Amino acid sequence: MTIDDVISAFAEGAEESPEQAAYAAVLCQEAIRIGMELNTQYHTPEEIREIMGRLTGKPMDDQFRLFPPFYTDFGKNITVGKNVFINSGCHFQDQGGITIGDGTLIGHNVVLATINHDLDPANGRKNHYAPIRIGTHVWIGSNATVLPGVSIGDWAVVAAGAVVTRDVPPHTVVTGVPARIQRRLEPSEKEAAI
Repeated sequence: MTIDDVISAFAEGAEESPEQAAYAAVLCQEAIRIGMELNTQYHTPEEIREIMGRLTGKPMDDQFRLFPPFYTDFGKNITVGKNVFINSGCHFQDQGGITIGDGTLIGHNVVLATINHDLDPANGRKNHYAPIRIGTHVWIGSNATVLPGVSIGDWAVVAAGAVVTRDVPPHTVVTGVPARIQRRLEPSEKEAAI
């Protein structure tokens, strides 16, 4: 049984075997343990990158920055690009998959949730998973929530406190609950050079 076997069980419509469920439970406990290590004492930026590498199972870029505390309930389905900053108090529910593009800034207390529960009582609140994809140079403001299945385009801005329920086009600012396009941003010459 591998991590990829467990992640494949999170795909919409997939049936999870007892073995996959058992290994997923082990990985969730590992994420809790690593999270406690990260959040309960001071670590240098280099140590934070090493800990996050163990948590995600992927090496972190030398420019990756995170201010603890940071919370996740799985960890192994997070992919982080280069030069990303995650501020304190963020919660990533990543079983469905979270991909964060280069140069992205994530504010305090942001929630990225890739799991929803079935509304039909006959289905017993079955989990439904859908990935969150965040483009390059995105800025997500403090206390924003991004829901399952949402993609956020390059250079978009999610305002503080917004609840993002649908895709955000590139070069836009979204605000509110639910988030709606507030304005469009013109690409700059500097952006074209990046």
